Amino acid sequence: MAVKLNQAALSHARQLIKDSRIARDARDDWSEHAPDTGQENAYIDKHGYAEYGTWHLGTDSEKTEGTKGRYSFPFGDFRRLHRCAILAIESRAAQHDHNDIAKAAKSLLAELDKD
Repeated sequence: MAVKLNQAALSHARQLIKDSRIARDARDDWSEHAPDTGQENAYIDKHGYAEYGTWHLGTDSEKTEGTKGRYSFPFGDFRRLHRCAILAIESRAAQHDHNDIAKAAKSLLAELDKD
C-alpha cells in the first residue's frame, strides 16, 4: 500500500480551521459524524473525485484514480473539519506506520487547540 500524505487536503484542512469551519466534538464522535455512503456519493456527483479527495489526508497512488478507494483518512463532513476525525486519524495513522499523516494530524490538532 502506498498511502501518502495528501498535501492538497492538508492545505484544505488548514483553511477550514482558519475560516472557523470546524466542529469541536468529542474524541469518539467520528463514527456518528462521518458522512455515510449516500452523502459521499452525492458529494462526488456534485463536485467530483478531485474535490472529494481534498477531504482526506491520505491518498493511495496504487489505487485507481476516480475511485473512493484512492482516498483515506477523512476529516470532515464536506462542510466542516471535525476534531474527532483528526484525533482518529492521528491514532490510526500511527498504528499503521503512516507517520507523515500522523504528524500532519498532530499539527492540525495543535492548530485547533491553540484557541
